[in-house]
Amino acid sequence: MATNARGASGESLDEPIYIDGRRHLEDVTTAHDVVLVDCYADWCGPCQMLNPVLERLAETTEAVIAKVDVDEHQQLASSFGVRGVPTLVLFADGEQVEQLSGALPEDRLRTLIEGYTE
Repeated sequence: MATNARGASGESLDEPIYIDGRRHLEDVTTAHDVVLVDCYADWCGPCQMLNPVLERLAETTEAVIAKVDVDEHQQLASSFGVRGVPTLVLFADGEQVEQLSGALPEDRLRTLIEGYTE
């Protein structure tokens, strides 16, 4: 469980990191063993329902949770083939290993993360 962990640029790892571009995402996925990227939109109801789940996962798992606003970063979202939101992309050791769509239940996401952190 993470407790007051900090990333290389000083951001807290106990809460989601908001990505500000491709380079930032590459830095985050390279610097951390497991990163769950949430491709979301502010106007998306299921995305808003998923927020508290992702916040809990950031606090209670070894994964870093990163958020990509698909409206702000359309090209980045497109590079993942995002066709709907939320889309979740899991990176392990800097490589994309999973991609899921929809507001998935916390237990399923926790199991997915733990499969790469244990």
